[in-house]
Amino acid sequence: MNSFAEFLAMGGYGFYVWTAYGIAFFVLALNVIFPLMQRKKLLRTLALKQKRAK
Repeated sequence: MNSFAEFLAMGGYGFYVWTAYGIAFFVLALNVIFPLMQRKKLLRTLALKQKRAK
């Protein structure tokens, strides 16, 4: 029966595999976070412009 430590080690390639998963997750998270931040900033800017126009 394989242990959890052996699973994490992945036959000696665990560092590379988990690093790749980490980087991929980080990039995917940024692909969600940055557009949300940009949308919030855009809505704030548009609201300010609309307030100035009145």
